[in-house]
Amino acid sequence: MSRTRAPHGRVGRPPVTSRTEILAATRRLIEQDGWEKLTIRRLAAEIGIGATTLYHHVRDKEDLLFLLIHEYAEQIPHPDMPSDPRERIVASITAVHDGLAAWPWAAEVLTADGFVARLGDSALWLVETIVAGAVDYGCTPEQAVHVFRNLWYYTVGEILVRAHSARRREEYLRSADRAAAADNPAVARMPHLSALGDRWAELSWQDTYPEALRAFVDGLLAQATNTHA
Repeated sequence: MSRTRAPHGRVGRPPVTSRTEILAATRRLIEQDGWEKLTIRRLAAEIGIGATTLYHHVRDKEDLLFLLIHEYAEQIPHPDMPSDPRERIVASITAVHDGLAAWPWAAEVLTADGFVARLGDSALWLVETIVAGAVDYGCTPEQAVHVFRNLWYYTVGEILVRAHSARRREEYLRSADRAAAADNPAVARMPHLSALGDRWAELSWQDTYPEALRAFVDGLLAQATNTHA
């Protein structure tokens, strides 16, 4: 029996209908070239189908990226939640941080406000837990949203700065670069920066997220509850 002719004159594979295969190919392209260079046309060529066929499965590139994020979020285990509302907030946003740190491109996709409406159940559960924790602590619903938003901005910012800086870290820590920074005339006029010298790079790369997060949560909750105390 003759096999179905694929788009572009290829003989062999029939048009793909599996979402799993589409998302797997999407991951490959993102890992190779980054999410910015991903296009529907490139993805269709990677799979071996026509772009028109692919549009039967996804509306556009943004829809495709969110489908991939949904699939990834479903695989992130939910942490055990403490009874203390403050600790629930910390545990939830830490789970968000740890999940996105492995996929920093997803954090960048989610930087636009309004992304919450497009999240799946697994990711929304973490958002709900943070908002509920703030309300249980004594915040109004409006303040709870602000608590989540500020924690989200801090978390995404920390992930993106580290991801974007990682490629240059080793070069920056080389002795020549460190010496150049120490010899900067402007630095010499700043007594505290000058005293730190070449320790700045090493200190700035220490992972202080857990400690800073707790301090940030405490400050946000205290500010919110003191406002209407």
